[in-house]
Order: sequence, then structure tokens, then C-alpha cells
Amino acid sequence: MKTLTQSPTEPDFVQNPYPFYDAARASGKIGYWQDYKMAAAFSHDAVHMLLRDRRFGREIPAEMASDGPVHLAPFLAVEAHSMLDAEPPRHTRLRKLVMRAFTSREIKALAPGLETLCHDLIDAFPQDAPFDLLTDYCTQVPVIAICRLLGVPEEMAQQLLDWSHKMVAMYQASKTPETEHAAARASQEFMDFLRVYVEQRRNTPGEDLITRLIQAEEDGESLTTDELIGTCILLLNAGHEATVHSLGNGVKTMLHQGWQAEWLAPEGISGLVEEILRYDPPLHMFTRYAYEEIEIFGHAFQRGDQVALMLAAANRDPEALERADQFDPTRPAKVNKSFGGGLHFCVGAPLARMEMEIALPILFARCPDLKLAAEPVFSNSYHFHGLTQLLVTRS
Repeated sequence: MKTLTQSPTEPDFVQNPYPFYDAARASGKIGYWQDYKMAAAFSHDAVHMLLRDRRFGREIPAEMASDGPVHLAPFLAVEAHSMLDAEPPRHTRLRKLVMRAFTSREIKALAPGLETLCHDLIDAFPQDAPFDLLTDYCTQVPVIAICRLLGVPEEMAQQLLDWSHKMVAMYQASKTPETEHAAARASQEFMDFLRVYVEQRRNTPGEDLITRLIQAEEDGESLTTDELIGTCILLLNAGHEATVHSLGNGVKTMLHQGWQAEWLAPEGISGLVEEILRYDPPLHMFTRYAYEEIEIFGHAFQRGDQVALMLAAANRDPEALERADQFDPTRPAKVNKSFGGGLHFCVGAPLARMEMEIALPILFARCPDLKLAAEPVFSNSYHFHGLTQLLVTRS
């Protein structure tokens, strides 16, 4: 297996990681990424298999678990109750309970309100001056959708965003000690807020996800308060961060490519959304632990070894898709690892897709002359891949 060297904070890589993925994939389905000190799967078939192989999982092997640094205790407390980092039987129980509350009917019920929101946001765009579409539109749609879904006041949106950004920064290669302290404070404040809010909902049920999570029951079991809080934080952090940058990256790509009206028609919009997610997704890496000694694609794993699943690299594997490096919303949607796979396939995928299918057609119908006012720049936030801003004009 070839050893690969590439700093995840190097500026050229941050702006365009795909040449590195291509070179890594050409040298083998799995390589050893020296900078992360772990094996990394770059091919579509390797990523597809590892997402589903039960000999690998998200939960750290018990003998490797520790309490972690004291200063990170609040952040780690949230992680400890997150469905994302659990494996069966705990994951099975949590996911069943969450899916009883997070139904397709409840997601679809958000659609009319999101359509109105999109129009209201566009009404507030400046007419003759450049503005940041990332802040004024791409961020607002998903975070307000999550507020409405959870049932928390929409005026809390900015505070929820602040907590989310500080917590999610823990997964970035560029994190610092200051990042860790900020994430711990945000985690504690977020937990304190939700603990009070959940108690209010226990006493006064509403028509919202938090109430449904409180009421969800499977085989006589329900979510503990800590599990409920962990689930709400996961839904906000994962759902908001991913959809913001899916929208931002997608609009950037469409403006670069010269968008076509048929992409946004009712019969074409789902293909456009899938191609945006495939071509330049917001999450590029998803790690797992080996649970036993195993050899895959020529690499020998020991129990406890980590492997990085390179989702964006898999999406552009030419062995899995013709013209994989080209953006083509008319192609059949068959290669897309952006939402993961297997037991940990993203529970929020239907909501993210619906938000994009609503927000993109309305944006381009209302702003058909939308143009870039400056070349977009990606933030130094790998393994996330999102823009710092998206300056545009309406004419």
C-alpha cells in the first residue's frame, strides 16, 4: 500500500482536493495517508464496501476508550450520546426511536413554509449591490428549517448557528486549543438550553420533533434526556452544516457551468440535487474503526486501527462513473456517497434533499441573472468543504 503525503491545511489542497484524490486513487484503492496516520479508501468500491462491512464501525473499541481531556468534558458528553458514534445494539435502539419521530410526513409538512421563507429571503436581497448568498440564503434556509422542525424559536437561529459552528470546528484539521475550549463552552451552553427546553416540552407538548422524540417509544423503551439532547444537537450540527454548503457549492458550480433551465424543472430538479451532492459534497471524509484483524485491498488492519472513507473521492471514481470529473445533472443518479451508507446512512438526507429541491428553483426563478461578484474561496475547514462566502449580484 502506497504512503501518501498531503497536508489537509495546505492552501491549494483546501481550494481543490480533487487532484490529490485522483493521484491517490490511481496508486491503489486504499493508501496510507501519512498526515492523518491512517489508511484511507479513495475508490468507490472500497468506500462502498467499508460503509457496509460490520467488521468496521464508528464506536471506539472499549479497550481504547478513555474519559478524554477534562477541558473537553462537555463536548465529549454530547458525543457519548450521539447516534453517529454508536454501534448496535445501542445504535439500533436510538435510530429506531429517532425514526419514529423523524418521519417523511413531518418533513414534507415543512415544505410550504420553506417556500414562503425562500421568497421572503429573496425579497430582502439588495437590488444593485453585491451580497453574500451564503449568509443571506444558503445558511438561513436550513437553520430555520431545523428550528421549525425542533420547535425552538426562530429568533434562536443565530445562537444555534454559533454553537453549531464552534462544535463542528472540532472535526477540522485546522483546529487549535482555542477551538477545543470554544467547542466545550458551546456544548455546555447548548446542553443547558436544551435541557430546559425539553423539560418545558414534557410539561407542555407541542407539534414539533422534540415533543415527538419525548413521546417516541419502541418495545417499552424511550430516549433518555441525554440521548434526546444528543440527537437534537446532531440533527442541527450535521443537518445545518451539510445543507448550507451543499447549497453554496451547488450555486457556485451552477454559475461556473452556465446553468440550464431544464435542470430546475420539476422533472429535472432531483437529478440536479443528486449531481450537486456527488460533484462537490460538503463532507469529504468519514472515519471508522476496525473491530478485528482483517485484510482488505491488500492492507492489513489490526483491531482499533482507523480508516478514512473518502466520500468525495469515491463520488468521482472514473471506474464507477463515466465522465466522473464532469458536472452533468442529466445523468442517472447512481454514484453518490455524500450521505454515507449502511447503518449510518444520514437520517437527515430526505430533509436536505427537500430543502435543496425547494431553494434552488425558487432562487433561480426569482434571480435569473444571478452572477458571481467575486471568485468564491473555500474555507480552511477540511474535512468539510465549504465556501467562506458567495458574493453575487442579481444582474
